[in-house]
Amino acid sequence: MSSVRGLLEERERVARVAVEELQAEADRILAALGEAEMVLERRVIAREELSEALAVPEEVGDVPASDVPGQRPPPVGKAPVDRSRVPERREGMTAVSLSSEYRKIVELLEAEPGLGVEGMQAKEMTARLGLELTAAKIEGVRSRAKRLAERDWAERTPEGRFKPRASSRAN
Repeated sequence: MSSVRGLLEERERVARVAVEELQAEADRILAALGEAEMVLERRVIAREELSEALAVPEEVGDVPASDVPGQRPPPVGKAPVDRSRVPERREGMTAVSLSSEYRKIVELLEAEPGLGVEGMQAKEMTARLGLELTAAKIEGVRSRAKRLAERDWAERTPEGRFKPRASSRAN
């Protein structure tokens, strides 16, 4: 009986060692995956930033039309190009002035009743826009929402949540 018990203990020890080795390998793989996801996230954001920077109107160059003395801003009804710059919001402008990526965020924020105080997190916006909940997609939505807030299309709370601008809620 003691030899059977010894054999069972040896098999248990071998199984325990195998589990520990596999756990160490799984930890290494998860750490590598986390690093790879962070690199991917940075690449996606860099590509989006570069695409936006390169989408400047040809006739004006690097300076937005609203910053060129004597030049009028583009007409409010002009259809935007995807990945184009987000214009500073002015009286009479609607979300139609934005490219589809930005327009969807503004429309989502304005369509949600009760966002007035709390706002919406980037992860929640990503889900409601029907996008995959990956770090890269969430950061892409957060980046666009920040840009919209910087240009008065939305508001950003101190907690980092986004909500419709105050005047669009009053209408």
